[in-house]
Amino acid sequence: MGGNGNLLLSASSLCKTYGNGESAVHALSSVSLDIHEGELLVILGSSGSGKSTLLNMLGGIDIPDSGSILSDGCDLCKLKDQKLTAYRRRNVGFVFQSFNLIAELTVRENVSMTADHLNDPDAALNAISLVGLSGKEDSYPTQLSGGEQQRVSIARALAKNPRLLLCDEPTGALDYETGKQILVELESLARNHGKTVVIVTHTQEIAKMADRVIRMRSGRIIDEQENLSPVPAVNIEW
Repeated sequence: MGGNGNLLLSASSLCKTYGNGESAVHALSSVSLDIHEGELLVILGSSGSGKSTLLNMLGGIDIPDSGSILSDGCDLCKLKDQKLTAYRRRNVGFVFQSFNLIAELTVRENVSMTADHLNDPDAALNAISLVGLSGKEDSYPTQLSGGEQQRVSIARALAKNPRLLLCDEPTGALDYETGKQILVELESLARNHGKTVVIVTHTQEIAKMADRVIRMRSGRIIDEQENLSPVPAVNIEW
């Protein structure tokens, strides 16, 4: 397993149902999962498998109907909204398929939005440099390629120095070559910078780059596999 092996999050028996009666959707059914510091984890599954629901719960965006998610001995599922917001703000960076950038703001301003509470004037610039966008700080999103916009969204997530980086189909809106570049960036964050990176995807081949692969179907984990020899992201084809 990649990383240093220290337990970062421990989810146990997570259940989530949306709706009632015959229209009820069982998004998660008794899902348990540990995440370790510094590992690159891929959660693999088709649409409707529950992978994004699980990701949102790990990030404190959604709360299960039952179960627990322990972080430093604290159960996120029992936190009030204000404390859950504080957890997300301090500990979790999100990267989504849609870039969610504000068109009227520059790269620097978009990235700075998440770093304001750090009282570190260099946090945004450091994050921009980390994703290879130095020199683009004063550009606007419309002046960037899709891959560059996704890098800005990664930099925005990194600027607050999160313990956990959660990526929901981060290559989904990108062409093949650009998507591969983003995977190389995420791989580097885990391998070279010690970040804990979780990637949710439906693309089977992406799982080859992970330290560990979780496969989901119909709201359940059906398989968990450790990759003893992860394939470098640059060599992955799909």
